[in-house]
Amino acid sequence: MVDQLAFTEINAQRIAVVENCFGASGQPLSAPGRVLVGEGILTKECRKKPKPRVFFLFSDILVYGNIVINKVRYNTQRILPLEDVTVEILPDSVDMRNRWMIKTTKKSFVISAASYSERKEWICHIEECIHQLLQKTGRQPSKEHAAPWIPDKATDICMRCTQTNFTMVNRRHHCRKCGFVVCHECSKHKFLIPAIKSKPVRVCSLCYRKLVSERIAIEEELKRHERQFHDAVPQYDPSSEDSDEDPDRQGAWPLNEDFYSSTWSAFHT
Repeated sequence: MVDQLAFTEINAQRIAVVENCFGASGQPLSAPGRVLVGEGILTKECRKKPKPRVFFLFSDILVYGNIVINKVRYNTQRILPLEDVTVEILPDSVDMRNRWMIKTTKKSFVISAASYSERKEWICHIEECIHQLLQKTGRQPSKEHAAPWIPDKATDICMRCTQTNFTMVNRRHHCRKCGFVVCHECSKHKFLIPAIKSKPVRVCSLCYRKLVSERIAIEEELKRHERQFHDAVPQYDPSSEDSDEDPDRQGAWPLNEDFYSSTWSAFHT
């Protein structure tokens, strides 16, 4: 069905409608071979509370955004390449039913559908699109994913030191590595995690120590490989080089011959 719709006029019109709804703030969504598979409203577990978001499943990307006016105006467009997406079914919580998680290397979050059957349909279509896409590209499924952020209301105290109570003064922060809710003192460090962002991001004290230890271990491993390579390569011996030109050595050009005239004649002959 996707292949049949890829270059049809109706598919192009549907994608154009989605682009218009996001307006100038959104990125162009039309691309050769891209098909709009389906759309719908799902509830996303946000930092403060669950909120409705509009989702669009394309054959190669998943797009979602905030609802200003349904089917008329959306903003805060987010685009997730399906090659990087993994889905995971979650048990129901007090606030959300029919939950599941969308995991990527940059961002992971929890969403819920209005019914069990709707969740099943979404997951089925997403996994099928991912399967078809990976077959075409030859890539392997992504194995590393960002941790989802734990909602603010999940805890009133820092999840690391378990001593600091959150107030208007002591604000909540999120570790970008583990997703825990932590206080300022427990998240003073930043660390570069390229999969998440090109700049250093806030991490908790425990994750910072782990990341630094991992970096040191990688650096030590690289140094060990360099030493092994250096030991395996024969050392340079300057005495093996020809020092000065020796006119008496075998094969030297005879002194009584004109190099240029002989070479030029031999070349043309």
